[in-house]
Amino acid sequence: MKIGIISDTHSFFDDRLRTFLQDVDEIWHAGDVGGVVVADTLAGFKPVRGVYGNIDGAEVRAVYPRFQRFCCEGVEVLMTHIGGYPGRYDHAILDTLYKNPPQLFVCGHSHILKVMYDKKLGFLCVNPGAAGKSGFHHVRTAVRLDIANGNMSNLEVGEWPK
Repeated sequence: MKIGIISDTHSFFDDRLRTFLQDVDEIWHAGDVGGVVVADTLAGFKPVRGVYGNIDGAEVRAVYPRFQRFCCEGVEVLMTHIGGYPGRYDHAILDTLYKNPPQLFVCGHSHILKVMYDKKLGFLCVNPGAAGKSGFHHVRTAVRLDIANGNMSNLEVGEWPK
């Protein structure tokens, strides 16, 4: 299964991002969707799994939870908006990561693309950066990867000017 991972769209979804996500089977949105218009646009384009972010209001929070834990093609996934990265996890998720680590941890919030393997806890941590225009980032980013038979492969990064 090909997965597109995005975050921090902040109410923005353009043709460049649509083209990058064209061949994915699912989109995972790690929060700060920005509004139901983008949530509905994404859902009309591809199946979406998502979490709400700190800027998302009640309408988005009614659609997406704070945390999502699920299995995709044999890979245990945990997703939240504010998560951190190896050695600097957010306190709200830290206990869960230590007691029941996933194979893939997806988060957003920082607007900084990071793909890191946590050697201590044994999982891949993916923050796709920011796909939208709002924020301090200079480059918009998103991630694609394949998941099959309990394995992740072919991770690709998309980059576009802000």
